[in-house]
Amino acid sequence: MTRQKVLVLWLADSALDSGVVAWSQWDGTGERRHIAGDEEQAPYANGVMALRDGWRLFQVSPLAPHYPGAETQTSYLKYEFWFEKLVEVPEG
Repeated sequence: MTRQKVLVLWLADSALDSGVVAWSQWDGTGERRHIAGDEEQAPYANGVMALRDGWRLFQVSPLAPHYPGAETQTSYLKYEFWFEKLVEVPEG
């Protein structure tokens, strides 16, 4: 039986090889239960490293320019990359 793991990396900019600034993950295999803030270090330094470890990139947030005057305001993390990994688990 195949189950899905999902990894979301928020990067410093739109390049897949830029540094991770935040992350979140979910494990559909039941192997591990992740909660917010349960890790001190990101699972990967950048998105390319996740690809090299077998994660499949399936969504990238669209780039939207800042409106004039908003360049230094903080809000949501906009460079969001979603990955998945399909894992075989025993039935039962």
